[in-house]
Amino acid sequence: MYVVSIPPGRPRRRGVLAAGALAVALAGCSGETERKRTERRDAERGRALRREAAGQSAALLERYRATIAAHPALSERLAPMRGHVARHLDAFGGPRASGADARTARPAPVPGDEDAALKELAAAERETARARGRALTGAPPELARLLASVAAAGEVHAYLLGEA
Repeated sequence: MYVVSIPPGRPRRRGVLAAGALAVALAGCSGETERKRTERRDAERGRALRREAAGQSAALLERYRATIAAHPALSERLAPMRGHVARHLDAFGGPRASGADARTARPAPVPGDEDAALKELAAAERETARARGRALTGAPPELARLLASVAAAGEVHAYLLGEA
């Protein structure tokens, strides 16, 4: 049998390979940890944006309810847009509340004049649409598409409400 002696102080081949594999594994783990942190941060940002958008939709839905309650003659005209806003609330994951105890927002008093009430509702739609447009920055891609789509719908509602 032939025995190879390795001079003292020199690493063995297995030791070098094991150390290299360990270094690669540790580098991969730290990169994965950073990726997971970024994903978690993005997910938290997405949840916060969804909560904010749901709150906006709930407030807008409540404004539609108040306007219809103050001006029942507008009910038929506002029903489709009110339905859209309710679906937007659902899309953002917000509960569709009904009843005084479940309302998430108290709208400003509705003007007694129908035209003025429609103008205020249009202004609320436009304001909400613009807030959603500003929220696009930093939103995850899927949520950004939803925000953009709902913002566009809000601008259309504002336009239609202005056509008194």
